[in-house]
Amino acid sequence: MGLLAVCAAGADDAKEGFEVHDMKRPQPVAVKPGTFSTQEKPGTAPSDAVVLFDGKDLSQWKSEKTGGDAEWKVGEGWFEVAPGKGIIKSKQEFADCQLHAEWREPEDVQGASQGRGNSGIFLMGMYELQVLDSAGTETYPDGMAGSIYGQYPPLVNATLPAGQWNVYDVVFRAPKVDESGKVTAPARITVIFNGVLVQDNVKLIGPSMHKALTTYPDKHPAKGPISLQDHHNPVRFRNMWVRELTGDRPKPPVKPAGEGH
Repeated sequence: MGLLAVCAAGADDAKEGFEVHDMKRPQPVAVKPGTFSTQEKPGTAPSDAVVLFDGKDLSQWKSEKTGGDAEWKVGEGWFEVAPGKGIIKSKQEFADCQLHAEWREPEDVQGASQGRGNSGIFLMGMYELQVLDSAGTETYPDGMAGSIYGQYPPLVNATLPAGQWNVYDVVFRAPKVDESGKVTAPARITVIFNGVLVQDNVKLIGPSMHKALTTYPDKHPAKGPISLQDHHNPVRFRNMWVRELTGDRPKPPVKPAGEGH
């Protein structure tokens, strides 16, 4: 095929698509939004979410150590790290997703730096969004609340005082991998922390590690669990849900609006 033919074919392909304001576009699926949380009461999840904690039990979680039931403490509308029981992880695995999670440090939190109510939320069981009492305290910036541990400090410190519920809203894009499991494009993450943007679509350089400069493994899974860290501190969680982001993204129009618009 000659160059002119290729260009003509490309031009024809460019014409295939929707007009501006095109009523032929598929209507988006209707989703009932959840309700917002208050300090006193957790909100509800959107209608298409996978609810990881419904305020009653840990049936959606298992122990990473034993593979059996998650043995963390469950209270009235919350659950809490049981020091020494180890990491828990969701039974369901995810790739691209939207995550909502709320966490609280005890009012009498003790310790300094990384000892102040330390836990973490791991996307795919590999990429840690730090949980820590960082209100009026100091630690290394890539290990404070709102940080991607060992990689990116938050843009600002939006942590509420100990004893209050903090809220993470996360958009996570899993790494792209080829048939062999080799990473061809890095993971990305955006984090809204108590309504404030603290991670802005940053590229992750690899799974979270302590004191080491990370890189991606030779083989990377397509999906992974949401994991919560046992760092021997009694951190509480509530109102956790995930929306899988599996649909095709809408494309922009390729033609101006037709008659009638």
